[in-house]
Amino acid sequence: MTVIGLTGGIGCGKSTVAAGLVRRGAHLIDADAITRELQQPGESVFEAMVERFGPGVVASDGSLDRAAVAAIVFNDEAALADLNAIVHPVVGREIRRRLEELTSDPSAVVLIDVPLLVEGARDTDRPRYPMDAILVVDCPEETAVARLVEYRGLNEADARARIRNQASRQERLARADRVIDNSGDREALESALEGVWAWIRGLGD
Repeated sequence: MTVIGLTGGIGCGKSTVAAGLVRRGAHLIDADAITRELQQPGESVFEAMVERFGPGVVASDGSLDRAAVAAIVFNDEAALADLNAIVHPVVGREIRRRLEELTSDPSAVVLIDVPLLVEGARDTDRPRYPMDAILVVDCPEETAVARLVEYRGLNEADARARIRNQASRQERLARADRVIDNSGDREALESALEGVWAWIRGLGD
């Protein structure tokens, strides 16, 4: 089994790259999707978050108001640390469980999509996973800003603030075993994906 850590800056198209590799046969373990599953009402993570941050993080339909949580932790390091302490251990256990399910297939390619993979390297409290290589999806900051404004409806100031709140582009590139440039169009990305997929398959040989 070949395990690839997939990461990239916000707005660089990491989800698009993940989808392209899944089409080529990879299995995807998406940390964000797992987090959302574990934050559903009735789950222990949901209950712990409401207890820590108060009823204001519960939306009118009873679900978690993620925007309210983000507003609380964005500039509050203590609140962010508490959030991470609630979420990361549980998500880490679920990721390891899903990895274990795939170990019976020696030819499997598994992508672990971890948005803050590089940031986690600086945080000893974050769970670690066995990875054969790290693939970084890269694009210039101006490209990321333009995409966040166009596709996510952010204003430019908010887009730049979110980018600054992550590891720098240089930090991500320094951790990469392979970089996929997603600054161009879809055709260019598909061509790059072919090369990346061949590289990944070669790791398992």
